[in-house]
Amino acid sequence: MSVAGRRGGRWEAPVDPPGILRLFFAVPVPAEARRRVGELIDHVQREVGDGTARIRWVRVEGLHLTLRFLGPTPEDRVAPLQASADALARIEAPFEVQLSGGGAFPSVARPRSLWVGVRDGADRLANLADALTAAAGQCGLVLDTRPFAAHLTIGRTDGLRLGPVAARALEHAADGLDVRFTTDRIVLFRSFLGGGPARYQALHEARLGA
Repeated sequence: MSVAGRRGGRWEAPVDPPGILRLFFAVPVPAEARRRVGELIDHVQREVGDGTARIRWVRVEGLHLTLRFLGPTPEDRVAPLQASADALARIEAPFEVQLSGGGAFPSVARPRSLWVGVRDGADRLANLADALTAAAGQCGLVLDTRPFAAHLTIGRTDGLRLGPVAARALEHAADGLDVRFTTDRIVLFRSFLGGGPARYQALHEARLGA
């Protein structure tokens, strides 16, 4: 189990014990789509009128569509998870994803996270997520089985006074957004917490249809 706490009045991010990796499966967002989403984030920042307004924006270079969060995972489960992703990818063809619209969870009035929506390709992403959940279960992992909702997280606003302002600005700015790209791989990522926005390391790529 990861541990976290305060030291000298400063909150420290959780640290996972040796042999435990914080993992998730995702679809990476390619460079041109990342650029377009980055422009959207910049626009919302200007609309909010206070720089980042303490909003924890994601690193644009690491943008991804999460398929299944695995959480703290024993290191010896990595190889079976990679093999499962490869087996799934071999029977799936690449497909187009369209990013469109924006909003906040759980609501624009009381936002905790800001997101860009997925229109085309949402069903295919959901199918991948379900298959990866089943594969993780076969690898001995017990996961949260809440229904999958395809979205691209771009920032977190937990408890911030300007959170609703940012959520409304995003909703307006993303109206009519049309960003398309081809999904051609599933990636097993490791996340590292602390020192600002989360950082990600790609541990394995499974090419669709390969």
